[in-house]
Amino acid sequence: MIKYLGSKRLLVPAILGAVRAVPGTATVLDLFSGTSRVGMALKAAGFRVVANDHNAYATTLARCYVAADREELLADATRLVRELDRLPGREGYFTETFCRRARFFQPKNGARVDAIREAIAGKGLPPELEAILLVSLMEAADRVDSTTGVQMAYLKEWAPRAANELELRVPALLPRARHGKGEAHSLDALDAAALAEVDLAYLDPPYNQHSYLGNYHVWESLVRWDKPATYGVACKRADCRTRRSAFNSRRGFAATFRALLGRLRARAVVVSFNDEGYVTRGEMEAMLGEL
Repeated sequence: MIKYLGSKRLLVPAILGAVRAVPGTATVLDLFSGTSRVGMALKAAGFRVVANDHNAYATTLARCYVAADREELLADATRLVRELDRLPGREGYFTETFCRRARFFQPKNGARVDAIREAIAGKGLPPELEAILLVSLMEAADRVDSTTGVQMAYLKEWAPRAANELELRVPALLPRARHGKGEAHSLDALDAAALAEVDLAYLDPPYNQHSYLGNYHVWESLVRWDKPATYGVACKRADCRTRRSAFNSRRGFAATFRALLGRLRARAVVVSFNDEGYVTRGEMEAMLGEL
């Protein structure tokens, strides 16, 4: 898994316990899926997971770890990862932007990213197989980056891992869950809330002003491969200035979260939140009590 601020790695057992405590739960909506760490755990536990995140890199992670099933795609993914890992580097947009204008990666690894990403783009693969390859590349780049874990800035001195050679690995795909095939969507949370009728909705919304798009803009550009205009020392995507979420607004959070709860088609709701953000525990409990 990529390094990720707000990962629920330590909370996964508690989240699984809460989901399992709801009788008759088979399908779970993971509305703010992020790295899909929770979605993976739910799938491994047998639940059918409907994952959603409005950022393309997060949707790609969900398509790989939640929607793609090992028994169907592992053989093709393994063959393609081996093929791509043999490609020599060829400098392009990624190297120029994130290795020379910024210093997130050493140029030798940036050139490998450029070559591999162009090759993936040229293959015209089915979405789930393409997602597996993109996650393999994203995770390989994450292992040789020079950051503290977010992409708001890079380290002044190279992190020791940045000198390592970029190496693709096949992601740890899961077999299909016993309750059925998972899904991955890239919708606004309010739209996704009404997407499907589920047994339980798991909500982990942003809780302060920091945008996950801004924190992980390199992955967004790597996955979209739209080679956008950038700004600032960190070479953020220009649309980091315009793609705003009401969940990152102190003024808008409460009303938007209430609207979200009103759109859910779920028998039960489990919420992760940080009470150092826009709402206190009491305020959150009050909103949930209105259901």
